[in-house]
Amino acid sequence: MKTALTIAGTDPSGGAGIQADIKTMTANGVFALTAVTALVAQNTTGVTSIQESSPEFLAQQLDCVFTDIFPDAVKTGMVSSIPLIEVIADKLTQYQARNIVVDPVMVATSGDRLISDGALETLKRRLLPLAAVLTPNIPEAEILAGRSIRSYDDMVFAGKEIREKYGCAVLCKGGHQISDANDVLIDRDGSICFFTAKRINNPNTHGTGCTLSSAIASNLARGFSLEDSIERAKKYIAGALSAMLDLGRGSGPMDHMWDLHSRFIDGEV
Repeated sequence: MKTALTIAGTDPSGGAGIQADIKTMTANGVFALTAVTALVAQNTTGVTSIQESSPEFLAQQLDCVFTDIFPDAVKTGMVSSIPLIEVIADKLTQYQARNIVVDPVMVATSGDRLISDGALETLKRRLLPLAAVLTPNIPEAEILAGRSIRSYDDMVFAGKEIREKYGCAVLCKGGHQISDANDVLIDRDGSICFFTAKRINNPNTHGTGCTLSSAIASNLARGFSLEDSIERAKKYIAGALSAMLDLGRGSGPMDHMWDLHSRFIDGEV
């Protein structure tokens, strides 16, 4: 079985962060490994508090993973301080990690800012150049490109600028009232690939960014190309949204296990 490592914060409500990553990786056919960057008190209505891991403990977690079950792909999510970003970059470089998907988590769906300006600069300098692909949403792409995005053409221009700055492929995601659920990939060589999809009328979108990046990493781990991995991930997340799970008082989670069936799940045992 192929393996994928998620380096991210937690979500006790289960819809985002490491909890969503584990479900997504499992549903996409890989064995999920984890390294916790922070314990996050959050739910479908917002973030209450963040308790970070120490750099030493995060380093120990990563050493334990890489020296025992080497991951076929890595996804990074929320990491909000300079020392933790430095540790992640050092360890990914030390172990020559492959198929790194960076979800540059900067702003929560609720609007809460999740990273300081200093940490953002370290993220740009140390982690982004290691990525096989970045998966920014519109607000995150605006921060990385240093320009406003108001149209699909703006998404393309921003993606190009981010790729030129950091040397990695960039999947600029629509969905923030721009271009329905259409995304654009600017690959490492500058080639452009468009991914079109219809917007699914579901207000429960908590954890969509975590889920998409984890699904992409899972498919890269299984040997699919970047374009195929993104296409498969988008189909998976469309199914998870279409299941219309309705939990929580805010923007609820998706049904990560919408396509998983067994005798135990289906009640045959």
